[in-house]
Amino acid sequence: MSTNKHLGKLSLTFLILALLITGALYNGDKLGLKSQDKSMEYEKRLFDDSRVHTINIVMDDWDKFIASAKDKKYSACTIIIDGETFTNVGIRAKGSSSLTDAADAGSTRYSFKVEFDHYEKAINYHGLDKISLNNMIHDSTYMMDYLAYQMMGDFGVSSPLSSYTNILVNGEKWGFYLAVEGLEESFLKRNYGINYGNLYKPEGKEEEADGKEEELQPDDQEERFTPDVNLQYINDDPKSYSIFFDHAKTKISSKDKKRFISAIRELNLGNHFNKVLDTEKVIRYFVVHNFVVNGDSYTGEDAHNYYLYEKDGRLSMIPWDYNMSFGTFSHEDSTLAVNVPINEALKDRPMQSWIMKDSKYQKMYQDYYRKFLDSSDIAKRIQQTALLISPHVEKDPSKFCTYEEYQKAVNTLNRFCQLRTESIRGQLNGTIPSTISDQAANKAALIDASDIHINDMKNKKLMN
Repeated sequence: MSTNKHLGKLSLTFLILALLITGALYNGDKLGLKSQDKSMEYEKRLFDDSRVHTINIVMDDWDKFIASAKDKKYSACTIIIDGETFTNVGIRAKGSSSLTDAADAGSTRYSFKVEFDHYEKAINYHGLDKISLNNMIHDSTYMMDYLAYQMMGDFGVSSPLSSYTNILVNGEKWGFYLAVEGLEESFLKRNYGINYGNLYKPEGKEEEADGKEEELQPDDQEERFTPDVNLQYINDDPKSYSIFFDHAKTKISSKDKKRFISAIRELNLGNHFNKVLDTEKVIRYFVVHNFVVNGDSYTGEDAHNYYLYEKDGRLSMIPWDYNMSFGTFSHEDSTLAVNVPINEALKDRPMQSWIMKDSKYQKMYQDYYRKFLDSSDIAKRIQQTALLISPHVEKDPSKFCTYEEYQKAVNTLNRFCQLRTESIRGQLNGTIPSTISDQAANKAALIDASDIHINDMKNKKLMN
């Protein structure tokens, strides 16, 4: 009898200890405990970017799937990644311009989304739920998306993983693509642990052929934007922010909505920046973002192609869709693109303009810019990437440019980054104007980039 009592006390003690340990692990961030390694197995597999991967898409009715690609409806297939087979996986075409431009060019080399758990929730790729396979139709360098994500990640910004892969269809060569980690639960766990916050993306909807509404990724959008996409405060009504709430990537409650709106309000009022923003992460984001001169983004005319992360009432930016960066979206004048001012902020973009409103944060921004330039060997990154992918680009059976055009594009990209670095260093030390008005008044001080042509990095077939 006494033995049973003793065992009962031990069992109760172990149960209490287990509950305490579980609670400590779950609330580790709040308790000041460091999270355990958040790495996911798929990082070391498909997103090992030291090598080129192989993805074989197996589908009996592939021709029918391609013929109806513009419907953007999921179809079932088998995906074989580096020899590993995953059956009953969902795949669909993706993108807006990347899809229509490919069709207009007479090509079926579309970008795709692969959703492992679309049909069966238990299916995943070593913890990964979704990937994008980008056709790089607008990018003759094959590197813009990849470089931007690498720069962001290296500089401490939560950024999607990416790697290069040869795509096969039923064992036959299809094309050379960039695989990009989907920004969903696996991304959140990898970057923030199991106790992650909320993820939002501004987007619209479109009608599918079967009458169902389909969520659109930022890169699927056209002109369907509302003012709140700029992150301007409208009012306290959650309906005014439906572009975020209706398409949140995480489950959100009324409290989450209230907290989100409160953060937007305080951001716009210019109050308590450190309370409503992860100031360091946001500044690091804009350092890299401004370096790569991406007009097809939050700081562009349409204010799109970004994700917003919120945790405990603090917001930060997550990069997405940089395939038309390095001046290729909105510039043709190379000198203007290379010298885009780093201290200019759009007044109707509060997530960016707050940096310039406070001298403390402006100095922090400039200090981080110096750290970024000093720590980044962009020329080496471009060289290493070119060594890795050039043989595959040359053999790419469906590429949108010639191999010679690719080589010229890479050289132009490398030169652009060299000149961009030179211009920003000058802007930081005051020898080159760092605002639009000052540059207009002193054009002679700008870095001359007339020896390169922005269009050499673009798909020339789409320019005709």
